[in-house]
Amino acid sequence: MAIKKTGLNTLKLTQTAILAAVILMMAFIPFLGYIHLGPLSATTLVIPVAIGAAVIGPGAGAFLGLIFGATSYIQCFGLDPFGTTLNEINPIFTLIMCFIPRILMGFLTGVIYKAVSKASPLAGAITCSIAAPALNTVFFVGALMLFFGTSEYIQSFGDSFVAVVAVLVTWNAVFELATTGVLGSVISPLIVKLEKKFKK
Repeated sequence: MAIKKTGLNTLKLTQTAILAAVILMMAFIPFLGYIHLGPLSATTLVIPVAIGAAVIGPGAGAFLGLIFGATSYIQCFGLDPFGTTLNEINPIFTLIMCFIPRILMGFLTGVIYKAVSKASPLAGAITCSIAAPALNTVFFVGALMLFFGTSEYIQSFGDSFVAVVAVLVTWNAVFELATTGVLGSVISPLIVKLEKKFKK
């Protein structure tokens, strides 16, 4: 029993390491991990985070969210104009904004999958593929408005709070939801198969 548990833990660590490597690889391939749309960037990195959160668990989702956050923060050093500007305004707030929303997104995606998959593994997989980009957008934009909402830079996106949020959400949220919506039809059955396989 102990040997089986040790083997399972080793497998989970290996899976997590592979997905972390996928995130890092995607992040630094142009037009793959981060896609610049106007003043903001959309990302596909929520996909490996969602897969890890569902197949391995909420803890792995949080760790993969941490890796995602690290790549996001690296973008703030000249790779992404929006992030670079925020980092120049306040590097501490930018650091928090890059990491905390992504960690929470990964963890909660795993929690959501566990809850919904009790009724239907496929429904859980579909739900987490939608929840991941939605949570990423809500948490990131929420942190952005909390830390930088009163800055001249963010206020330049609109003449009211609603207008600013609309601009910030529209660019990345639509792309990310559309991307995961399309890929979700392929990824969701894969998540179910992987989860069943690795729990044997």
